[in-house]
Amino acid sequence: MQKSNPLKMTPVQIQKKGIEALTKALGPVGMARFLRQFDLGSGDYTRDWEEWLKDFTVHGVVGEID
Repeated sequence: MQKSNPLKMTPVQIQKKGIEALTKALGPVGMARFLRQFDLGSGDYTRDWEEWLKDFTVHGVVGEID
């Protein structure tokens, strides 16, 4: 079997080969779990954290520790 040249493959071909390799190495469940690690999610993480933490101060948090 001749090996494909990734430099000459389309993005779709590379994706297909990658999914096949992951499935062969990890099985279908492992492949799905691996790919799930790269989910970009949604929203604006920085803006959300600023909103959630707006009422906290360093002194307030330290005071809660004591």
